[in-house]
Amino acid sequence: MATKKKAAKKAAPKSQAKKAAKSAAQPKVKRQPNAAFMKAMNIGEPLQAIVGNKPLPRTEVTKKVWAYIKKNNLQDPKERRNINADAALQKVFGGKKTVNMFEMTKLINKHLG
Repeated sequence: MATKKKAAKKAAPKSQAKKAAKSAAQPKVKRQPNAAFMKAMNIGEPLQAIVGNKPLPRTEVTKKVWAYIKKNNLQDPKERRNINADAALQKVFGGKKTVNMFEMTKLINKHLG
């Protein structure tokens, strides 16, 4: 039984080397972005104060909201996952003063259409 375990241990590096050679031989394919993420969305009125009023893709809206949060230093210094909303963000967050970053995306999506 001990010889089988040793044999399995010796065989593992060979199989890993084969996998590495196969992955290196395959050409890299550039990922195509999902069209649903790139579709321009209409911005709701409360969110327009932060990201502007032009239609933007969902990804750009998220980037602009994060830029606004960092510019105005709204991320909680102790609990970095929480966002302390100012007056403009409170309108977007439905009146909540503190929102975690996962809940934030859900609340932002309500203003996209």
